[in-house]
Amino acid sequence: MSFQNPSFGPDAARPFVLDPRRRGFIFRLASLPALATLSALGACAAPQRSPVIAIHHWIGYETLYLARDFNLLPPAVALREGLTAVDSLQAIMTGHADAACLTLDEVLHARAAGIALTVVLVFNVSAGADVVLARPGIENLADLSGKRIGVEKGAVGALMLGKMLEEAGLDASALTVIHVPVNLQHAVWEAGEIDAVVTYEPTATRLIRAGGRRLFDSRQIPETIFDVLAVRSDRLDRHENALRRIVTSHFEALEHIRSNRQDALYRIAARHNVSPEEANRALAGVVLPSLSANRAFLASSGSRLSRAAGVLSALMTEQGLLAHADSGRNLFSDCCLPGSV
Repeated sequence: MSFQNPSFGPDAARPFVLDPRRRGFIFRLASLPALATLSALGACAAPQRSPVIAIHHWIGYETLYLARDFNLLPPAVALREGLTAVDSLQAIMTGHADAACLTLDEVLHARAAGIALTVVLVFNVSAGADVVLARPGIENLADLSGKRIGVEKGAVGALMLGKMLEEAGLDASALTVIHVPVNLQHAVWEAGEIDAVVTYEPTATRLIRAGGRRLFDSRQIPETIFDVLAVRSDRLDRHENALRRIVTSHFEALEHIRSNRQDALYRIAARHNVSPEEANRALAGVVLPSLSANRAFLASSGSRLSRAAGVLSALMTEQGLLAHADSGRNLFSDCCLPGSV
């Protein structure tokens, strides 16, 4: 499998590195050690302040945007908005954010790079919102042989693509993989630079509108892609009260989605430039755990989330995405859930 970059856009010079000896993809953010050093320096000099939450557009994080709409967040809390998950990772690793909205595998990457993170909330579990789309004429996974596929640099893209290859019975060398950040995927698709793409909502909706056909999605890898709120462990005690209020505001916004769905859909649609009907379909691709479900996820080392993290860590290690499996120590805490003491 060869890797290319799209012929335009700010990321054109960034290679997406593949070690062909591996079964799956290897995601290496080359700047992680340097970022870890910077974050350690920044943490020493950082003044006391209200927490900053790094966030990027993903349908599962909409509760925090809704909480901001309704002034439910603590007044001084800032949402630091980026374009991609890499932006969120960089913000938390350089110390510019105290917490970040990330996938569980991204949390494991950061921890492997020396940034201790603790998960205090499960936003959602992907159940169809992460997807592989192809152009008309590509009818099944086997038809992808010899085709160009766009993938965002990151573990979710790597895991989705690796699992898709297993499902298709294709060798990694059968595809040409092009690194395409999610914010450029629609433009690269329209330019005809790729035949298929690994993507997620809301970009998936726009690409389906442009003719993309669903070949594979996260329903085929259940309880693998978790979106979570991860806090720098060294700042958890400092910001615990504010974080508890932030988590409470998430559940209040979640209740608004359930009790006044039409209003929520119009707000979400406007933010993502999609129709309310498309926003509804996008939301249908994620499971939004309740407070009681979060308590079950975060409360004990033997929870389903803990077991899923172990499986995910082992899978990422096997595929070369981690140098070694995560110990799981201080990975989860229910201290910020409403009612916790």
